[in-house]
Amino acid sequence: MRETLHGVTLEVIQGNIVDQADFVAIVNAANAQLRIGGGVAGAIHRAAGPKLEEECLPLAPIKPGQCVITGAYNLPNQYVIHCLGPVYGVDEPSDELLASCYRKALEIAEQNKIESIAFPAISTGYFGYPMESATKIAFDTILDCIPKLKCVKRIRFVLYNRRALDIHEKVLSDILKKKT
Repeated sequence: MRETLHGVTLEVIQGNIVDQADFVAIVNAANAQLRIGGGVAGAIHRAAGPKLEEECLPLAPIKPGQCVITGAYNLPNQYVIHCLGPVYGVDEPSDELLASCYRKALEIAEQNKIESIAFPAISTGYFGYPMESATKIAFDTILDCIPKLKCVKRIRFVLYNRRALDIHEKVLSDILKKKT
């Protein structure tokens, strides 16, 4: 699925976040210590190599809703933006903290003149955020930010499985229908 709004292309695809060679930055669904971990963080750290963790260590810990930027090392991108999403039912207010991840990642991208950024579905794996609720928060936040973006021209959501892809496509379609 692909939509262009205010000159920014928003894409939703199924794939692997570490295989987004046509994007300047990818987003890591990080843990507070910015270490290897499992899920998205594990995949990104394994693909980037040990230098990523070396650069991350002095930046940690981060709090839910916060983001930091590093190089991408062995990844095909220039940057990794690490976001700590909320643990559902633990970190509150979870909706505001999750929205902050997307907003701050886009702010960091703008500050670093990054033209393209790829996101995973932050907090929906091990952190337990319900996929539909998280997706609505993500798209509401991003659609609110798009008119203000000057550098970012491409935003991609990279979903690991078909179920996540279907939910993201439906939620985005429903939100866009309401806006028109």
